[in-house]
Amino acid sequence: MNDQTMTFSVKPDRKDEIKNTLTVVYEALLEKGYNPVNQIVGYILSEDPTYITTYNNARSLIRHIDRDELLQEMVKFYLNN
Repeated sequence: MNDQTMTFSVKPDRKDEIKNTLTVVYEALLEKGYNPVNQIVGYILSEDPTYITTYNNARSLIRHIDRDELLQEMVKFYLNN
């Protein structure tokens, strides 16, 4: 077994794009009557795009962001606030 710490890296910081996309997705889910937080978490955990509505092109938009990038930005935001 390897005792070395593995490193993980993602694409360069796309904070603004990710924030804008999450905002659009959140609002689309809210407008359609879903619990946006639950739906986004379901998508992140499963990578199943059907957790995200197609309304306002939300499903297509969120699929342009790698889940690793999304999680990285969410963790950074949480730790910085």
